[in-house]
Amino acid sequence: MKTWYKRFIISIVAMFLFMGTLPQNIKAEEDVLNIEADAAILVEAETGKILYQKNIDAVLGIASMTKMMTEYLLLEAIHEGRVKWDQEYAVSEYVYQISQKRDLSNVPLRRDGKYTVRELYEAMAIYSANGATVAIAEIVGGSETNFVKMMNEKAKQLGLKDYKFVNATGLNNKDLGGLHPAGSGDNEENVMSARDVATLAYHLYHQFPEILDTASIPRKFFREGTDDQIKMDNWNWMLPGLVAAYEGVDGIKTGYTEFAGYCFTGTAERNGMRFITVVMNAKTNGKGTHMSRFQETRKMLDYAFSNYTVQQLYPKGYITKKHETVAVKKGKEKQVAVATKKPLSLVMKRGEEKKYKPVVVIEKETLTAPVKKGQKVGYMYVKYEGTDYGYLTKEGEKAVQVDIVTKQAVEKANGFVLAMRAIGELFGDIWNGAANAIKGLF
Repeated sequence: MKTWYKRFIISIVAMFLFMGTLPQNIKAEEDVLNIEADAAILVEAETGKILYQKNIDAVLGIASMTKMMTEYLLLEAIHEGRVKWDQEYAVSEYVYQISQKRDLSNVPLRRDGKYTVRELYEAMAIYSANGATVAIAEIVGGSETNFVKMMNEKAKQLGLKDYKFVNATGLNNKDLGGLHPAGSGDNEENVMSARDVATLAYHLYHQFPEILDTASIPRKFFREGTDDQIKMDNWNWMLPGLVAAYEGVDGIKTGYTEFAGYCFTGTAERNGMRFITVVMNAKTNGKGTHMSRFQETRKMLDYAFSNYTVQQLYPKGYITKKHETVAVKKGKEKQVAVATKKPLSLVMKRGEEKKYKPVVVIEKETLTAPVKKGQKVGYMYVKYEGTDYGYLTKEGEKAVQVDIVTKQAVEKANGFVLAMRAIGELFGDIWNGAANAIKGLF
């Protein structure tokens, strides 16, 4: 066999062997943190910038992470004045029955009892109390059936893509004793993607930051000092003083059902940086436990706080050389200097400053006098020259843009100046036309 032919065959075989290794290599690159969970995501909380992702668009069970949507709708109703914190609720038969199930997370409610909205909210947010959650659904929506409709509508409004809410609690409908919301199946359960869970947490934090005031309470007594007193230990064991405590953690919501596995939406803040994490069906060495969700969350938070920092890339008053001025018509000056209105800062990986490049977008190429000082003419953002997972929302992406504005005012020129300028431009056009015609002759 000729030498060139042997080399050709060897090259072909080598190519196929290399291609056979590609899927494993790609998978290893995607899961750089080796998170043991069906899905996981890490985002920077202020902008929703995705820093790590694993299987984030798979639709999976969410269990009691559902209660973040219930909290959202309640806090929205509070802010709009439709519900008040000291408003009292008389227990329905349905809520009474659910609250008595001690195999579920609950604070027992009396059949003839009356409870304030704040009491029920704290029981839900701290202890994941299911009876209290259904009570809130009835308060806000009139019935859990109507409330579930509100949950799905709100999810759509928030831009979520992969979700289905069938009840307010996150339980499997089979646990609701045949009283589950109309239109849902006997064994249905709420589902979402990790991306959507993180997006819900992002909106909850930004629109109702007070959520953390309650979510961060490690333990509290329900109806303290009464015969109904019950100790509520927060299921988020990463809070200070609890068994998996982690510095800076102050929320948000755990979840577990047989279908969903061990889930957790966490958030932590240190040194001016806040991150949001989600793990779904977390495991340790292939087995799910209460601690698994916190161990996997710890991996993401360790990575985030160790590798990222808040850094100012460009100061106030910065502009690229190509975009230093914008044309002005009918002004005393024919152009005006422009620059960024404020510094451009963002959370970025240490040592990667050179991977960010400024991108200037001038929305108004020509201004008409008079021009005000500080008038917006465009914006600037940075492009990352690396693996970019994007943002949870368009609004978050815009949060790292800075306006480009005029550095001074330009007054409108008077009529005489404009007339002379017009005459000059006319003769200039005539001269240029004549010059071009002469060139054409020769």
